[in-house]
Amino acid sequence: MRMILLGAPGSGKGTQGERIASKYRIPQVSTGDLLRAAIRNGTDLGKKANEYMSKGSLVPDTLILELTGRRLQEADCKNGYILDGFPRTIGQAKGLSDMLAKLGDKIDVVLNIVVTEKEVLKRLGGRRQCTKCSAVYHKEFSPPKKDGVCDKCNSPLYQRDDDKEETIKNRLKVYKEQTAPLIDFYKATVKNVDGSKDPAKVFEEVCSLIS
Repeated sequence: MRMILLGAPGSGKGTQGERIASKYRIPQVSTGDLLRAAIRNGTDLGKKANEYMSKGSLVPDTLILELTGRRLQEADCKNGYILDGFPRTIGQAKGLSDMLAKLGDKIDVVLNIVVTEKEVLKRLGGRRQCTKCSAVYHKEFSPPKKDGVCDKCNSPLYQRDDDKEETIKNRLKVYKEQTAPLIDFYKATVKNVDGSKDPAKVFEEVCSLIS
């Protein structure tokens, strides 16, 4: 099964992707994770991508396609995968279609997780991440035992630049302008999911739609 997860920043794509990957035993390919790893490792691609991510802007299609293309050719993607955070634009979607055609693959289902802008601001604005092990917390939904300190490694927590309110609003604006049109692009295979519910309830609906 080859799946694409669509939804605004903070809609819960990452959480649902992890659950789907575990249940159906396919890897979750998150371009966000791939990009952050490239940035941490100081690669040329990571340095270029960081210039855009720190402003809340989309990374150019050529960089994303190169990074994702390498990942999809790894052995664990042979029997399927979940694309989380990619494609984000029509250009990327067309590039993905061309890439998959060369590999003899196609997308089986597109899940669109729907949440309001108010909910996105609440979710992302309270998110904090560990400076060392990258563990993620939330001031309201999943706070650390000690404020500002990671439970796992006792390192300081910080708020990512792309989780600050001004950047979030810019990300939502970019999403509406460039990513939302993907719903029409994939209309033949899109299935909408209400992402405002408890994650467990959302997952139940996701499994029902996949079945």
